[in-house]
Amino acid sequence: MPGFLRRHYSLTCGTSSDPCHFSGPILLKFLIKGSLAGGAVYLVYDQELLGPSDKSEAALRRAEEAVPPAMYQFSQYVCQQTGLQIPQLPAPPKINFPIRESWNSGIIKVMSALSAAPTKALEYSKEGWEFVKERTK
Repeated sequence: MPGFLRRHYSLTCGTSSDPCHFSGPILLKFLIKGSLAGGAVYLVYDQELLGPSDKSEAALRRAEEAVPPAMYQFSQYVCQQTGLQIPQLPAPPKINFPIRESWNSGIIKVMSALSAAPTKALEYSKEGWEFVKERTK
């Protein structure tokens, strides 16, 4: 194995002073990704995003209220720390399309299609089998 690969991705085993372990960068990357995934799962569970539609709509409204001020505060912090000037972005356009209702109706349609899929697959397979039997006679 080339030296640059061995340095970053080696699995060291068999030495008396060094038991089997992954090198530092791999372990750190794994811990960061695992922490982010665990935090995302906790956030979804805590905010009840996969629960009833009224609770997920309320969580979406809270996010719509909280995200813009947080982004503004973060940009001000970055400007203070770095001395850079970030230009003020224009306000997002107001869209009168009811995303919440169409999202929930889309989820309902997808879930109903998934629940009906085994029955439809059985019906289609029976029809296909009958068709093949008729054609082979």
